[in-house]
Amino acid sequence: MSKKDWGIDDPQETYWFNTHTGQVEVGPQSLAVDRLGPFATREEAERANEIVAERAKAWADEDAAED
Repeated sequence: MSKKDWGIDDPQETYWFNTHTGQVEVGPQSLAVDRLGPFATREEAERANEIVAERAKAWADEDAAED
């Protein structure tokens, strides 16, 4: 999924959640292995773990429905 698919046009105006520090970063600042994102807003980045869990559940539900 591209940044454009997420509604993000300028990668400098993205927010990332650093899983190592637990902090939100403006623009990609840390190693990719330590980042979740990009997110369009700081608020979304602050909810990164919750958003990831919601998406994982939706994907698992989709897979279960296909079986």
